[in-house]
Amino acid sequence: MKFTWFNLMPWPYLPDDFREKHRSVWVDIDSRLFDPTKSHEVYNSYMDMLEYAGTLGFDGIGVNEHHQNGYGIMPSPNIIAAGLARRTSDVGLVVLGNSIALYNPPVRVAEEFAMLDCISGGRLVAGFPVGTSMDTNYCYGQIPALTREKYQEAHDLIRRAWSDPDPFAWNGRYNKLRHVNIWPRPIQDPPPIHIPGGGSVETYDFCIDNTYSYSYLSFSGYIRAKALMQGYWDRVAERNAPDESPYRAGFAQTICVADTDEEAERLYSEHVSYFYNRCLHV
Repeated sequence: MKFTWFNLMPWPYLPDDFREKHRSVWVDIDSRLFDPTKSHEVYNSYMDMLEYAGTLGFDGIGVNEHHQNGYGIMPSPNIIAAGLARRTSDVGLVVLGNSIALYNPPVRVAEEFAMLDCISGGRLVAGFPVGTSMDTNYCYGQIPALTREKYQEAHDLIRRAWSDPDPFAWNGRYNKLRHVNIWPRPIQDPPPIHIPGGGSVETYDFCIDNTYSYSYLSFSGYIRAKALMQGYWDRVAERNAPDESPYRAGFAQTICVADTDEEAERLYSEHVSYFYNRCLHV
């Protein structure tokens, strides 16, 4: 088992009456709630936490991509990961996702992930989420019925860009490129890939077909996470996958550590309440 310390980077200054006065934390959230003068401290504090986690024995430190929201103010996790690559030395850089269906062309992801792998000395763990509807369809205007097709083509293009040593042309449905020949190239051949998902069978199958780790991002407690992950393992068995390695799956969980329940409530209740009642007000 491996452990990653993951930071969503939520905006910490949503008002107490946010749920009552605002429709959602996502897509059409009032931009006046964001204070650029405070963001300097917020971003650097979060990066300090990630760097510190890298010294505590975690196998990885995690960042991810979201857009137009107060739930996670990291539209470009690669920028954060680049900073962490320079200021950490032996911890995995787990980019929980570039939403590859959004990139035109997706070779941009192949290039930036290759850069991160080179800067970090081969520590990148590359995440390819399909993406939330809020990010992919509402904020970036992708057609829902075409998102998975675009995702599949982007995945295939990125993988070939990493593996093919010779220039090639790409004549896909959504990407037509005369010359694909990425510089730099990743140290790892290829970087390990994991797929964050929300429980769809299509994502289960994609992970099984490609022998990728399926990662469920759970904020609903271990009981729901257990039920959903059991659905994944049932699908693995149903598909007669080659093995049941524990590295086929992972899930994110909020964990509060203290000597007693009372101490945990004293230390964390304010912060947990903030996250669940404001940052998850979708």
